[in-house]
Amino acid sequence: MRLPRERFEYSAIRDRQPWKLPRGARIAVWTIVNVEEWDIEKPMPRQVIPAPAGATVLPDVPNWAWHDYGMRVGFWRLHAALAKRGIRATTAINASVCTAYPPVARAMLDAGWEFMGHGLVQGAMHLLPDQRAAIRRSVETLRAFTGRQPRGWLGPGLTESWETLELLKAEGIEYVCDWVNDDQPYLIDTAGGPLVSVPYTMEVNDLPMMLLQHHAAGELYRRAKDQFDRLYAEGARQPRVMAIAVHPYISGVPHRIKYLEAAYDYIRKQKGVWLTTGEEISEWYRTQGERGPAAGRAPARSASTGAPASGAAR
Repeated sequence: MRLPRERFEYSAIRDRQPWKLPRGARIAVWTIVNVEEWDIEKPMPRQVIPAPAGATVLPDVPNWAWHDYGMRVGFWRLHAALAKRGIRATTAINASVCTAYPPVARAMLDAGWEFMGHGLVQGAMHLLPDQRAAIRRSVETLRAFTGRQPRGWLGPGLTESWETLELLKAEGIEYVCDWVNDDQPYLIDTAGGPLVSVPYTMEVNDLPMMLLQHHAAGELYRRAKDQFDRLYAEGARQPRVMAIAVHPYISGVPHRIKYLEAAYDYIRKQKGVWLTTGEEISEWYRTQGERGPAAGRAPARSASTGAPASGAAR
């Protein structure tokens, strides 16, 4: 078991040296479309309506169908909205979607979206009986479908166990998004070498916003605009990363989609915005080397033992 301070150093953003984004951009904005398969033979990962008297119901028809609406209809609204604006998204995809919903997976591949690992089917990583096998099968399935190695990973529900990062690194993953603790990338140490942490979001994310906090649909636009405005202003001196996370069964419904479209229309009018993907942010951060921000460097490791060197932050 390695605690966070054994994997990355603390770094105050005010003390970091400025870094540069491509073409002098002030902010990198990336979109994550979470595309999932829910197993109707198991309790639903999310519920829009609780079962009567709080009982566990199998099959949970209304909640499974609510999600399936997102795959049958909502996804296509999101896909059209992004295509109209020339935005290439990153999909955090359960690998089983490639066989369960092949037209959805093919549409994202044809649109040039990045495929980011998101487990096999929607379920917590730390509850899997064989996490290593599940990660390996997820990576192999995405590689076979897309023809290239997935470079990023978002745990279903942002879940990890103490060994997840090592297992991801061993399967060729280069960046992760579970650690929502910064507005810039940083390095996370593993036994096999560092991973890049690319900023994800719980704030501009339709799941907690709409399903847990129960905001009206327009909150998506207001919060995205406010988040962008502040990061854009701060980015004049020290560039920032902003994530927008959506789900087809939430933002793809008729009464919400226009607010997401309005947010993109607002962002696209501003100068100095890099609309990009997670892998491009990770790759750019790595190319910056010592010129990049010291946003929580991985602790130095002993050459003899591979353990964090004496004096490394813990």
